[in-house]
Amino acid sequence: MARYADSSYTGIQKAAILLISLGPEKSSQIFKHLKEEEIEELTLEIANTKSITTQVKDDVINEFYEICLAQQYIAEGGIGYAKELLEGALGPEKAMEVIGRLTASLQVKPFEFVRKADASQLLNFIQDEHPQTIALIMSYLSPSQAAQILSALAPDRQADVAKRVATMDRTSPDVIKEVERVLETKLSSLVNQEYNVIGGVDAVVEILNTVDRGTEKHIMETLEIEEPELADEIRKKMFVFEDILLLDDRAIQRVLRDVENSDLAIALKGANEQVQNAIFNNLSKRLAAMIREDMEFMGPVRMKDVEEAQQKIVNIIRKLEDSAEIVISRGGGDEIVV
Repeated sequence: MARYADSSYTGIQKAAILLISLGPEKSSQIFKHLKEEEIEELTLEIANTKSITTQVKDDVINEFYEICLAQQYIAEGGIGYAKELLEGALGPEKAMEVIGRLTASLQVKPFEFVRKADASQLLNFIQDEHPQTIALIMSYLSPSQAAQILSALAPDRQADVAKRVATMDRTSPDVIKEVERVLETKLSSLVNQEYNVIGGVDAVVEILNTVDRGTEKHIMETLEIEEPELADEIRKKMFVFEDILLLDDRAIQRVLRDVENSDLAIALKGANEQVQNAIFNNLSKRLAAMIREDMEFMGPVRMKDVEEAQQKIVNIIRKLEDSAEIVISRGGGDEIVV
């Protein structure tokens, strides 16, 4: 199958065909996980794609399915395991083609074997390592795994490790290879290497959004003293306006008491229907009608103004959480408030 694949269409063209085949609703969900430049490139390609035959659509979807299947098998048991299962499902020739396509371009992430390890067991192997080594390994873990490890570290090491994750950019392949080798020896596991961009502010935000509130607060307070600019950047990303859905009705009502009606109307202009409903359901009918009317008559609003109004509300939410007037539902085992 996939007769068109390597000769007729480029990777970006096949991605555009896949998104067209999936339809606007599913494609919009995928766009949420892409970078701005990737969205622009794909949008342009989709716009330039005039017509696609049913056969080409089927071939693209089949290729995508096969690659996803191969990645899943590799993550579960490595290249050999994936090859064995794919041969049973697709035949020897097709299995080698799919595996070859993956190993040539996508590759397997470093520390893939670690992602399957229990976080508490992994902690035993890495807790005495240098903070930079711990940060490197954590950058490749799932947010929930990394959160468990960060929470279990000694308090005086938590902020240091979090800072190193946030400020990490690129790491030498030789360094990654050596850390993998040592960890591989300790865990007696097989691993495939790849040079990757890791860490960054987004990575530490994901981790901090998952740890318990006490750990998060300790790390943020330490960073505010040692790295105030970094702390501010992290804090801005830790709770976005759409996360208001994490609040219960009572908390939303408390937040709305401190929000100016004009800011609320502008903020809701750029909000999705689910967020709008959560807000309107917690306003009186008269006030909800007034806000809707303001939104209708204000006309088009600059995105910058929408973002500023939303950030004002986010700041109010964070302030109320810090003063324990509201509780944001999050992972990591927040304390129960009674």
